[in-house]
Amino acid sequence: MNLVKLFSLFILFSSISFAQVVKGKIVDEKNQPLPGANIYFDGTSIATIADKDGAFQLQYGGKLNSILAVSFIGYQTQYIKDYDNAKELNIVLKEAVNILNEVVLKKDCFSRKQKLQLFREQFLGQTEVGRKAKIENEDDLYFDYDETTNTFKAYSDKPLIINNALLGYKINYELVDFEVKFLSTSISSSEVYRSFYLGLSRYEEVESNPKILKQRQKCYEGSQLHFFRNLVNNIWDKDNFLLFVGKFQDNPNNHFKITGDSDSKQVIVSKQDKSLVGKKFVAEFNLLYKKKQQSRIIFETDTFFVDQFGNNSNVESIIFSGYIAQLKVADMVPLNYGIK
Repeated sequence: MNLVKLFSLFILFSSISFAQVVKGKIVDEKNQPLPGANIYFDGTSIATIADKDGAFQLQYGGKLNSILAVSFIGYQTQYIKDYDNAKELNIVLKEAVNILNEVVLKKDCFSRKQKLQLFREQFLGQTEVGRKAKIENEDDLYFDYDETTNTFKAYSDKPLIINNALLGYKINYELVDFEVKFLSTSISSSEVYRSFYLGLSRYEEVESNPKILKQRQKCYEGSQLHFFRNLVNNIWDKDNFLLFVGKFQDNPNNHFKITGDSDSKQVIVSKQDKSLVGKKFVAEFNLLYKKKQQSRIIFETDTFFVDQFGNNSNVESIIFSGYIAQLKVADMVPLNYGIK
């Protein structure tokens, strides 16, 4: 079974109410302003840039499980995990250090062309949207294949610029980690048994027409984001998701306890003692979306939080396989998709 963990940097912001504004100034280590610096919430299109004085202000909604990132070409991205909205931020960016100087790339039996193809499949995806999305700066990617462990890794010192024409988005993706493990010494996606990637993404809408809007909705429906939004709002029916324990459909209320307000909700997962004897995870279920798209979800945590966007706080402990796992970066819409 091809288990896939999809990672995104996150943090549960505290003491945040809706209609909030974060303000600040971006400077370098010499206290010189950095006009044009990017400020954005990871995985969203909520973004702004610093003005000629390095100053910025960014308005957003309620509680977010998304980190605030500040980036500028040639400087290390800074991740703002917690702050007081009543105070302006003074953010100092340090010059970037080439991480690839510390990476020893070993010789192996696979060509760069083969590795690049694998990266596209496991990062962008193999759907129609994934195949047509393009990484504009593929030359910035470096690959390493360890034949002793059958592990493939990818690195990039520069953000990946993804042109997703079918969804009308330009995505700026800072790749923090990317790893694929194979059943044997192979470079084929059919031999992958585990893959994950970690990074921060910023979405920019570059085109919008009825065809693109329809394609975005198609990508959203049945996705991981759609699932978590439905879960916390207790939306389960034949036109949405259905939950199964093994082969038998079951009532989700028997397995999930949900509390909290509209900004952030806590989900408690009941442990399936009988079905998971000897296994480390809490619960596993089969999902069916609109009676055709099948997925499996495994919870390795019994408690997590979901914000107003549908972003959850424990992505590393919730594993998908099946249809949802096939949806990679190219098929993802911003976390704030469909939310005004």
